Amino acid sequence: MKDVISHFDVEEKTYPLAFTLNVLDEIQKKYGSYEEWGNLTDAKNGEVNLDALIFGITEMINEGIDIENEDQQNKRSFLTNKQVGRIITKLGLKEMALKANEIVVASTKVEESPKNVWSTRKKILRLISRGYYL
Repeated sequence: MKDVISHFDVEEKTYPLAFTLNVLDEIQKKYGSYEEWGNLTDAKNGEVNLDALIFGITEMINEGIDIENEDQQNKRSFLTNKQVGRIITKLGLKEMALKANEIVVASTKVEESPKNVWSTRKKILRLISRGYYL
């Protein structure tokens, strides 16, 4: 995985988004696996499990904040699930899912041959191709 942070704006506030092993670890702790979390956040399986969606986005935003805080004197506070729910509402569910998918793909991009590497990226791309949304 690569340390990649993207940013998005909502109502003139900028939020970082990062998908790292720390985020993946938290998702696995709560949902058992990344794939199970993906199933819960997939609109094709019926309603999106909003708790799972908000949890994953919260972890990605807070990881971005944590990474950026390492180099700053004025530390930014972590966001709560309720705050992230409001951000998702303002931005739109589809737009937030696209931004999350972009950071996941960018963070898991592998330079090696896909034949030789079973990467998180391949698994994520397979889920996305089946219509899973983060």
